[in-house]
Amino acid sequence: MDDLFASRDGSRWLPEYLSQIDVSCIGCGRCFKVCSREVMHLCGITGSGEIVGAGEDADDDEVERLVMIVDHPGLCIGCGACARVCPKNCQFHIKSSN
Repeated sequence: MDDLFASRDGSRWLPEYLSQIDVSCIGCGRCFKVCSREVMHLCGITGSGEIVGAGEDADDDEVERLVMIVDHPGLCIGCGACARVCPKNCQFHIKSSN
């Protein structure tokens, strides 16, 4: 049986943890802004699909667009705030494996 957690008022809920972000991400940064755990960050993606660091890590001319990537999935607490603000619904979440 899945482990349920309780909120402050005793409401029961099952956390769903961010596992990955689809390439349909538009790099708007909304999920990053609501995440208090630094689970993800913005990266550049080249025309050939290679993910490169944005800013100082990449030549701005080679970056075609920005996308969000999950780089610290273990920090996710499963609150779902990121999914609620995503305009493209491009995030994948998994239930606790406990």
